[in-house]
Order: sequence, then C-alpha cells, then structure tokens
Amino acid sequence: MMKNQVEIHSELKRAEKALMAAKILFDSTLFEDCISRSYYSILHAAKAVLLTHGIRVESHDAVKRLFGREMIKNGLIENEYANILREEQDERLLADYDVTYAPDKELIEERLADAERFIHRMKQYVASKEM
Repeated sequence: MMKNQVEIHSELKRAEKALMAAKILFDSTLFEDCISRSYYSILHAAKAVLLTHGIRVESHDAVKRLFGREMIKNGLIENEYANILREEQDERLLADYDVTYAPDKELIEERLADAERFIHRMKQYVASKEM
C-alpha cells in the first residue's frame, strides 16, 4: 500500500471533476474557461502520479519540471504525456491572461481528448503502484 494514498486519490478525483467542469464549459461555449479547467485536470493527475513517489509539489512549473524528470526521463510514463502537460499549460496561460486569445472549437476538442487520455494514463500508473 502506498503512502499518501488518500491524497493521491483526492488529486485524481479533483482531476476528474476539473475535466467534468471543462466539458460543461465546452458545451456552454465558454472555451477559455474550458481550456483552463482542462489544464487543471491534467495538473491534478500529474500531481497524483508524483505523489506515488513521495514527491509533493505546489507550483505549476515544479509539477511540469518534476513530472519530466521523475516520470518521463526515468521511462515510467511515455513522452507524449509531458508534451500534453506542456501544451495544456501554455494554452491555459493564454486562455487565462490574453484577452485577445480566441481558441477554435477543434483545438479545444483536441485539448479535452488529450486531458481525458492523460487522466486515464495517470490512473493506470497509480493503479499499477497499488498492486
């Protein structure tokens, strides 16, 4: 049994809730807010995976850096997931802070699909650590 199990599962639950919120925002054509929630779903899933290794992080950049160093460089998670994390973070910054940013529907659908895939993969990883 992993240490931090409650916290790990709380992060995964938060990831799922953020993804659910992103889908609701998408359906309401609130695209910038949808991108923001989609990113946060990924952020929480990444934090859950890091917690399986006893790594607790708070800042967004630390999550991205440590996810790359611990999970990707060590071959525990495929490289495409580091790319998703980076791209979603970049999009989130634009969506939250650039008032002229206007993402198109196709891009947002891609981001939502990426977030869903990311969460699914991180849940698989966490489950493999619980065995």
